[in-house]
Amino acid sequence: MPKISLDMPNELLDDLKLHVGDEHKFVSVADAIRTACRKMLDQLDEVDLRHGRTKGE
Repeated sequence: MPKISLDMPNELLDDLKLHVGDEHKFVSVADAIRTACRKMLDQLDEVDLRHGRTKGE
């Protein structure tokens, strides 16, 4: 799996970490970011479909 790096405001990272760890939704910050990216891409696909745009597959 490729690795990436990114800059993120401390406030956003602090909020994200509230949802990471034992008894929380995500097992790691990386897991939370991957899940957020997947959800965003799914939403963008839905918007494209509503506007008659296709992926070109």
